[in-house]
Amino acid sequence: MRKEFRIKKNEEFQYAFKHGKSFANRQLVIYYVRKPTQDHFRIGLSVGKKIGNAVTRNRIKRYLRQAFQELEDCIPKVYDIVIIARQPTKKMGAAEIKKSLTHLLYKEHLLKK
Repeated sequence: MRKEFRIKKNEEFQYAFKHGKSFANRQLVIYYVRKPTQDHFRIGLSVGKKIGNAVTRNRIKRYLRQAFQELEDCIPKVYDIVIIARQPTKKMGAAEIKKSLTHLLYKEHLLKK
């Protein structure tokens, strides 16, 4: 995933938290905001220090970026999406994280068929 498709600034995260819709399961929390002027969706990842050390947190973020890259064609281009990882993700592999993410996106109708 290219860097221009990531949310980096704190103001953009806060905007998604305040003005976006949220949905969650046991492993992940998703906040999303519709931005019609965008030509590609953007993602922001948040994995807190309570999840584990830096190696664990970076692994989770890598798995999430990989899952978004695989689902890139199925996600509408007009959304900013913020993902917050919860405690159970530290014991999950790439396939399990992708399955959990796909489930959440499908439930919120953020996946195109």
